[in-house]
Amino acid sequence: MADKAVKVTVKGRIQGVAYRASTQQKATRLGITGYIRNVSGNEVEVLAQGAEDDLTELIEFLESGTSGAEIDEFDYEWVEPDDDHFRFTIKY
Repeated sequence: MADKAVKVTVKGRIQGVAYRASTQQKATRLGITGYIRNVSGNEVEVLAQGAEDDLTELIEFLESGTSGAEIDEFDYEWVEPDDDHFRFTIKY
Protein backbone atom coordinates (compact mmCIF):
# COMPACT_ATOMS: atom_id res chain seq x y z
CA MET A 1 0.00 0.00 0.00
CA ALA A 2 1.16 3.50 -0.83
CA ASP A 3 2.24 5.55 2.19
CA LYS A 4 0.83 8.84 0.94
CA ALA A 5 -0.94 10.34 -2.04
CA VAL A 6 -1.01 13.83 -3.49
CA LYS A 7 -3.20 15.51 -6.07
CA VAL A 8 -1.51 18.27 -8.04
CA THR A 9 -2.99 20.82 -10.43
CA VAL A 10 -0.66 22.73 -12.74
CA LYS A 11 -1.70 25.55 -15.05
CA GLY A 12 0.43 27.33 -17.59
CA ARG A 13 2.22 26.76 -20.88
CA ILE A 14 2.84 23.06 -20.45
CA GLN A 15 1.79 21.65 -23.82
CA GLY A 16 4.45 20.63 -26.33
CA VAL A 17 7.32 20.84 -23.81
CA ALA A 18 7.39 17.14 -22.78
CA TYR A 19 5.85 17.97 -19.39
CA ARG A 20 3.68 14.85 -19.17
CA ALA A 21 6.35 12.48 -20.52
CA SER A 22 9.01 13.91 -18.21
CA THR A 23 6.65 13.62 -15.24
CA GLN A 24 5.95 9.98 -16.08
CA GLN A 25 9.67 9.21 -16.32
CA LYS A 26 10.44 10.99 -13.04
CA ALA A 27 7.58 9.27 -11.20
CA THR A 28 8.58 5.85 -12.55
CA ARG A 29 12.20 6.39 -11.42
CA LEU A 30 10.93 7.31 -7.95
CA GLY A 31 8.66 4.25 -7.74
CA ILE A 32 5.52 6.41 -7.68
CA THR A 33 2.20 5.18 -9.07
CA GLY A 34 -0.71 7.23 -10.37
CA TYR A 35 -1.34 9.32 -13.46
CA ILE A 36 -1.02 12.67 -15.21
CA ARG A 37 -3.74 13.91 -17.53
CA ASN A 38 -4.83 17.02 -19.38
CA VAL A 39 -7.77 18.81 -17.81
CA SER A 40 -7.84 21.59 -20.40
CA GLY A 41 -5.49 23.18 -22.91
CA ASN A 42 -3.33 24.76 -20.25
CA GLU A 43 -3.97 22.58 -17.20
CA VAL A 44 -2.90 19.12 -16.07
CA GLU A 45 -3.88 17.05 -13.07
CA VAL A 46 -1.53 14.63 -11.36
CA LEU A 47 -2.47 11.95 -8.86
CA ALA A 48 0.64 10.40 -7.35
CA GLN A 49 1.03 7.74 -4.67
CA GLY A 50 4.17 6.52 -2.92
CA ALA A 51 6.58 7.32 -0.12
CA GLU A 52 6.35 10.88 1.22
CA ASP A 53 9.99 11.74 0.41
CA ASP A 54 9.54 10.58 -3.19
CA LEU A 55 6.27 12.50 -3.54
CA THR A 56 7.94 15.65 -2.19
CA GLU A 57 10.65 15.29 -4.84
CA LEU A 58 7.99 14.86 -7.54
CA ILE A 59 6.09 17.94 -6.30
CA GLU A 60 9.29 20.02 -6.57
CA PHE A 61 9.86 18.65 -10.09
CA LEU A 62 6.29 19.49 -11.13
CA GLU A 63 6.54 23.00 -9.71
CA SER A 64 9.76 23.84 -11.56
CA GLY A 65 8.52 22.27 -14.81
CA THR A 66 10.46 21.15 -17.84
CA SER A 67 12.62 23.31 -20.05
CA GLY A 68 10.25 25.58 -21.97
CA ALA A 69 7.36 25.17 -19.55
CA GLU A 70 5.86 28.26 -17.95
CA ILE A 71 3.98 27.49 -14.75
CA ASP A 72 1.28 30.07 -13.94
CA GLU A 73 -0.56 28.30 -11.13
CA PHE A 74 0.53 25.40 -8.97
CA ASP A 75 -1.54 23.75 -6.28
CA TYR A 76 -1.40 20.46 -4.41
CA GLU A 77 -3.18 18.68 -1.60
CA TRP A 78 -2.46 15.49 0.29
CA VAL A 79 -5.23 12.93 -0.27
CA GLU A 80 -5.96 9.37 0.83
CA PRO A 81 -4.11 6.73 -1.23
CA ASP A 82 -6.47 4.38 -3.07
CA ASP A 83 -4.15 1.64 -4.40
CA ASP A 84 -5.92 1.58 -7.77
CA HIS A 85 -2.68 2.28 -9.64
CA PHE A 86 0.06 -0.22 -10.44
CA ARG A 87 2.33 2.19 -12.33
CA PHE A 88 2.44 5.83 -13.36
CA THR A 89 0.57 6.48 -16.62
CA ILE A 90 -0.30 9.32 -18.96
CA LYS A 91 -4.09 9.43 -19.39
CA TYR A 92 -5.45 10.78 -22.66
